[in-house]
Amino acid sequence: MRRRPSRAIRGPLLGLIAVAIAAALAGCGLGAGASPGSVAVDVTSDFGQYQLPAPASLKVVGQETVMSLLERNYKVGTRFGGKFVQSIDGLGGGSEGGEPVDWFYYVNGVEAPEGAAATNVYPGDQIWWDHHDWSQTEHIPAVVGSFPEPFLRGLGGKRYPVRVECSSVTNAPCRTVLRRLREAGVPAAVAATGSSGEPQTVRVVVGPFRDIASDSTIATIARGPAASGVYATFSDGGQRLSLLHADGHAVPAPAGDVGLVAATREDENAPVWVVTGTDAAGVERAAGAFDQLTLQNHFAVAVAQAGVLPLPLPGP
Repeated sequence: MRRRPSRAIRGPLLGLIAVAIAAALAGCGLGAGASPGSVAVDVTSDFGQYQLPAPASLKVVGQETVMSLLERNYKVGTRFGGKFVQSIDGLGGGSEGGEPVDWFYYVNGVEAPEGAAATNVYPGDQIWWDHHDWSQTEHIPAVVGSFPEPFLRGLGGKRYPVRVECSSVTNAPCRTVLRRLREAGVPAAVAATGSSGEPQTVRVVVGPFRDIASDSTIATIARGPAASGVYATFSDGGQRLSLLHADGHAVPAPAGDVGLVAATREDENAPVWVVTGTDAAGVERAAGAFDQLTLQNHFAVAVAQAGVLPLPLPGP
């Protein structure tokens, strides 16, 4: 993870569209109460490509909201009476290179449904703020970069059931994904793809895209980031994968077997993760990337013979 070069902080920054909050007193905690323990806050830019300097130690006082915790540990600029995040440590929303940029935040790998001042912090929450181009979509419902969340602690202080669904429950990719979840302390069930389940079960669906695309949530990936929040699309019956830059420019994935690890979500249902690929060998590559070290601070990843490619692809 690199620190964002100072020249990337452009000014003056035009426009301010950031994270809306539902409470007028942004920056205030909820008052007395036990501090949530084991909380982490990460602040990055360009879809996790650059890391902003972190405080020496995270200060947590009482029952925090996401906004109060951010303001306690970073220099935060707001507007509209504190209802919007304008900047963090001088990096603000507006426009860069002619494209709109702003701050977005995720709790345990899920885009929060409410503003930062209305979202409570619970023990173990992994809070991730990222400043990025939203020209292709302002709604990225789930990301993979907080693994093992949301599997370990869930959302809103509630742990959800976890189920691994595989096109073949006995093959190596299925076993790999199940093993790595359990090594992370996640009790996960296993079932064949297409099994019925509750919408509040966090699912990891493992298999070639052609075999899993009938799932209505997974099918959104084929329609691009505006539909799924994933900067990759499948075509040719799932046998071809295109990778997208932040501005929507698509390039074919490297030749050969290519895998994808990504997450998305429909409405208020639990997130759905995919460990998929253009074929069985691509799925095996994706399963090999299903771990914290590989996924950390990435919105999604493609996995080719040459290695892991963070998505969206960096650069122009």
